[in-house]
Amino acid sequence: MADPIQQKYHGQMNKLAQSIDEYFNGPNKPGRKRKVAFILLTAEFGLIEDGRVNYSSNGNRPDMLAMLREYLARAEGRYAEPEGGKPQ
Repeated sequence: MADPIQQKYHGQMNKLAQSIDEYFNGPNKPGRKRKVAFILLTAEFGLIEDGRVNYSSNGNRPDMLAMLREYLARAEGRYAEPEGGKPQ
């Protein structure tokens, strides 16, 4: 797999991802569980289609892919909330 972030954006995106994580979840300390997951995607204007998308997140890849799939299904009108909503 290619690097998820182009080298020229690597430092900026990692610093921003760390700040976002700390904003939502507090300082990263041993034993502290995070409550909010996020995905940060960036692309250069004019190169969004057929260009490169840079990815960073604070979660594991399979969970983040599931999160993206659900978001896309909702955005495209393909998602119907189950009766009674999802279990929490």
